[in-house]
Amino acid sequence: MIRLLLVDDHPVVRIGLRGMLEAADDFEIVGEAGSGEEALALAISLRPDVVLMDLRMPGGMDGAAATGRIVDRLPGTHVLILTTYDTDTDILRAVEAGATGYLLKDTPIDTLIGAVRAAARGETVLAARLATRRKTPPAEQLTPRELGVLGLVARGLSNAEIGRELFIGEATVKTHLLRVFGKLGVNDRTAAVTAALSRGVLPPP
Repeated sequence: MIRLLLVDDHPVVRIGLRGMLEAADDFEIVGEAGSGEEALALAISLRPDVVLMDLRMPGGMDGAAATGRIVDRLPGTHVLILTTYDTDTDILRAVEAGATGYLLKDTPIDTLIGAVRAAARGETVLAARLATRRKTPPAEQLTPRELGVLGLVARGLSNAEIGRELFIGEATVKTHLLRVFGKLGVNDRTAAVTAALSRGVLPPP
């Protein structure tokens, strides 16, 4: 079972998420929080596999700040941002705090369920609409570091393994991957490798 903590300052949103996500046989909702401070306390107490985190909440600790604290305290817990805000600044701030992925609240439920499962495996995910919006035509705009990370993804390495191989933090790996997704116009690791191979950006295995 994938143990989930739902974090949103609107109770009606949490109720809706609970109803949709509990339909998945492999999900267990272990708690709900309405603020960053409450999310941190519950995460430490409950130790969920995935925290579904709103980004902007009232109080002294927003979603990005809470993400950083949770990831620092609980390396085995993955944080998936679910928000209405889609600026590059918001995305990068959340990912640099350690978020595993970034989704928008208009994400279809099947996509959300798949993203939660991917996050539980430590895989980076980005909302498809963000990937399409941020797509840049020339794939060669990928930096050498981004190409290096993507090459290791193609070899089947996890984010943690890529970090060890390149001597960088796992959060930095996630940041590179989200930038790659945006440039290639994709929203997951498999699609990124497929796109890069088809464009000749990566050599065939």
